[in-house]
Amino acid sequence: MNSEGENTITFNSTFVRPLHFYLGGFYNIPHVKYYYVFLCFVYVMTVLGNGFLLSVIYLAKTLHTPRYIIVFNLALTDLCGSTALIPKLLDTFLFNRRYIVYEACLTYMFFVFFFGSMQSWTLVIMAYDRFVAICFPLRYNVIVTTKSIVTILLCSWTFLVLIIGALVGLIDRLSFCASLVIQSIFCDHGPTFRLACNDRYINHIMANFIFAVVICFPLVLIGATYISISIALSRTASKEERLKAMRTCTSHLILVALFFIPYLGTNIIVKIQVIDPNMRILNSSLSHTVPSLLNPIIYALKTKEVTNAFKRLCKRKKVNRLVSRLQTQTF
Repeated sequence: MNSEGENTITFNSTFVRPLHFYLGGFYNIPHVKYYYVFLCFVYVMTVLGNGFLLSVIYLAKTLHTPRYIIVFNLALTDLCGSTALIPKLLDTFLFNRRYIVYEACLTYMFFVFFFGSMQSWTLVIMAYDRFVAICFPLRYNVIVTTKSIVTILLCSWTFLVLIIGALVGLIDRLSFCASLVIQSIFCDHGPTFRLACNDRYINHIMANFIFAVVICFPLVLIGATYISISIALSRTASKEERLKAMRTCTSHLILVALFFIPYLGTNIIVKIQVIDPNMRILNSSLSHTVPSLLNPIIYALKTKEVTNAFKRLCKRKKVNRLVSRLQTQTF
């Protein structure tokens, strides 16, 4: 590493901004490159899975519904989130390019946190869709329209851009006059702002606020919707109708568990005891990558509308090929 003095710029003899940060990554783990190769595999499968789901929803007109606009948004967010994190991570550690320019580090941080936050709120919007479908089935087509869902999604994107932008922007007020080594595999917010040597109280408050907005509040809303759904189903006379309604929620509940449990688990453990840095980095990397890999698999395999739409697209393609061959033979 370069000396700390060569890697900083001083303003007015008090404010120190680094030219670069150094990403520390895992510490003292043998054969760790195999884990990065695994993440490369995860990224390739994430691109294929989400690309497949996006293509099917785009091409199949039967899926041009408010519900699948939300699914499309989740797949797009998963794809963008993995692309924001993994390629740069692989370049950093497989090719040993651990220095990252200060401005690039903040940009890296923004996109990773923004798309992760958007995943969380997309799951909330999916819960809202299920809530209206089960609790107000006769009014579903009036309440859940393409216009209303697009409006909700646009508001979510705008709101999250603003608060994540504020989270990252507050890093710029900090002075880094000690270590410049970020103990993570990407420009994580906590390990970065804790390197500062001036007052970082506002950053700590903002980090807690973002955690509440991105993890706690969405979980409360999702929990409230499923309590309401359970109450509505308990009043339904037919057991078959209850089971049919719950099956439509299974995929969503799996997605919620995959996304929220790792984040909650890590934060609970941190409050109780000191967590090993390598374990924290491992959990963080898997939390940011595995849900994006599994989400399209769960929706493609467990949702009949998607599998049926894909089969129809394949049949249509075969028919088009047959027609084109017959036309060629005729002329």
